[in-house]
Amino acid sequence: MTAARDRGTRAGKELDRIVNFSDGVFAIVITLLILTIQVPDIPAASAAQELPGRLLELAPKFLSYVISFLVVAVYWMAHHRVFRPMRGCDRTLLWLNFLFLMTISFLPFPTSLLGEYGDQQLPVVIYAANFSVASLLLATISWYATNGHRLTDPEQDEREAKLHLIQGLAVPAVFLISIAISFFSVNAAMYSWLLLLITDPLLRRIRSR
Repeated sequence: MTAARDRGTRAGKELDRIVNFSDGVFAIVITLLILTIQVPDIPAASAAQELPGRLLELAPKFLSYVISFLVVAVYWMAHHRVFRPMRGCDRTLLWLNFLFLMTISFLPFPTSLLGEYGDQQLPVVIYAANFSVASLLLATISWYATNGHRLTDPEQDEREAKLHLIQGLAVPAVFLISIAISFFSVNAAMYSWLLLLITDPLLRRIRSR
């Protein structure tokens, strides 16, 4: 009994290390996002005249920052939702999580690219593709941990686990659809990302019926 309790304690500590490390990566990324926006360098003599216009020119960068900030927030909540029912970890889970964090830490680059060339299709495709891969990796983590209760409590609600998996697959679906939309309208493709804010509530409402 004591040995089993000790194993459970060690597993819990290892899982806490994974979650805490992941939270640190999220915190760094969400901080780096704002660093992609540089304060305009204007001579003091002409600052009063030029500053309003130069700040207005930064509007696309501020928009890409806000979008990325909200999306990272969605991923952070999803990551915690996926890891909450876990009772242990293994090497495969570690590597899947590292791959997922790699896509998250890559985000400042496509965010900067989107802010600089947001009217072009390629930055939108790169941005959406990065998040599609991130979403698929997070869905894979959820499937791996819950399949056969490999790393979760055997008493975990199967319907809840399936809902989490569907939620994880809904996100890449939105981004992949946005890539298709970008061939017709770059702006419409970016606006379609707002659907991410309603996918979870919508899926939960459908499940409750």
